[in-house]
Amino acid sequence: MDKKPEKLVPEVRFKGFTDDWEQHKLGEISERILRKNSDLQSLLPLTISAQDGLVDQTIYFNKQVASKQLKNYLLLYNGDFAYNKSYSVGYPYGAIKRLDKYKQGVLSTLYIAFKPTNINSDFLQHYYDTDKWYREIYRNAAEGARNHGLLNISANDFFNSKLITPSDNDEQLKIAKIINVFNRLITLQQRKLEQLMQLKKAMLQQLFVDKNCKQPILRFKNFNDNWEERKLSDIANYRNGKAHEQYIDMNGIYTVVNSKFISTNGKVKKFSNKPIELLKKGEIAFVLSDVPNGKALAKAYLIDSDNRYSLNQRIAGITPSSDINSYFLYILINRNRYFLKFDDGVGQTNLSKKDIEEFKENYPLFDEQQKIANLFSKIQILITLQQNKLTQLTTLKEYLLRKLFI
Repeated sequence: MDKKPEKLVPEVRFKGFTDDWEQHKLGEISERILRKNSDLQSLLPLTISAQDGLVDQTIYFNKQVASKQLKNYLLLYNGDFAYNKSYSVGYPYGAIKRLDKYKQGVLSTLYIAFKPTNINSDFLQHYYDTDKWYREIYRNAAEGARNHGLLNISANDFFNSKLITPSDNDEQLKIAKIINVFNRLITLQQRKLEQLMQLKKAMLQQLFVDKNCKQPILRFKNFNDNWEERKLSDIANYRNGKAHEQYIDMNGIYTVVNSKFISTNGKVKKFSNKPIELLKKGEIAFVLSDVPNGKALAKAYLIDSDNRYSLNQRIAGITPSSDINSYFLYILINRNRYFLKFDDGVGQTNLSKKDIEEFKENYPLFDEQQKIANLFSKIQILITLQQNKLTQLTTLKEYLLRKLFI
């Protein structure tokens, strides 16, 4: 019995659309851009960022481009597309982006540029945010497709790549509109998150004292005393973690607090059934070692419950004394510049017990510490909620990109 031809329809579809989608070559629904910049005036030089689209090259690479060179560049207008054949994270066969940020600009002829002629521009933009086109680009690329991170594909082969699109323009429009809505929501949530992060940064500058000051710029009512400089060894106990490697068990009941766990804020976990170096609620786990210019060094993690976490080697356990608020100390030491200065950018950094215990900072009385800690705890809760909202929206958008396109 002959096999029925596969229907060209997406997994998720708007109501009222039943026709099969159609297959087209890119060259059938777009036109290659070959127009050159003939003006020696300094038009905006562009480059393609996988994350940010077509952006100002002088800002992105932080260097100027000679205007004589720009005369031979492609001239692009708002709404034109360009393809960067270089590998980028998340874009294994390069990125295709539309010029949205500026009215016009010029782009190196190393890129392939085109404009849509018989397809909804927003639909095409979102299609290229999916990975549906990768198989076509890879199929059309020459043998030995990758050479030093560059995909070896000619312009002719690129325009021969096939897309499957709705035959009905209204369906293209509906798909484009819903993804546009998600993009606007994501942008809005990103702005809210940035505002909260800026608020937290401003509060850190205002509510904590500078090294040479004894009182902060901004203060809660009824607090007037000077802050007192103290060494960490005077206000907390220090201990080292122990090796857990031979006791790692993914079915274990204790979370192993290692560098990866702390640097990902508890997202990447290993477990153990052996409580080698148990941590208590209110203790601070602190990363002692990292590669040059790494993001984990001096990162802190505040323990939120008893008998759940076990301290790994090269992680310090810091136990605040009774007159020090744990959250206040956590804020103070987390990625503090004092510790980051030990990183010379060349070899691996290994903070010692002495390095930690010699850390000096100014501290207010306990009640003021608690007020500050409570405020930052609330700001962090808002930041976490905002991050979760953003993650949910991004995940839903990614789901739609997978299911609404073929």
